Amino acid sequence: MEIHEDIPEAYQRPALAALDWINASSGSDFSLTGVVDTSGDPDGDAPFDLGLVLCDGEICNREQVRITPRNGDYEFAFVDDAPPLIPPLLDPPPGIRSEWIDKKLAEHEFILLLYYRGLW
Repeated sequence: MEIHEDIPEAYQRPALAALDWINASSGSDFSLTGVVDTSGDPDGDAPFDLGLVLCDGEICNREQVRITPRNGDYEFAFVDDAPPLIPPLLDPPPGIRSEWIDKKLAEHEFILLLYYRGLW
């Protein structure tokens, strides 16, 4: 599997293991495109949180996962209180984007939209 170059080397092994866990438990086929919200030491014995940027076709999600090292392997759990800075569904549902653009255009003379890995 190809590792995204932006993923720090120390987080690559646990991130790929978490990706496999998410795909197996949800029956999905996500690809790992990056990590965000890293906290803790991936080389230690204490649990740490890792935000995974996952894409499946045109849809990208952010999943916050708590990773607990166990005897050379890992245990995983979803983190419900993920930081709100990066929304779980990175691409908004149809319709929301145009309503937001119309609202902002009513407030300003022009707007500039930047799209990066599903964030807008």
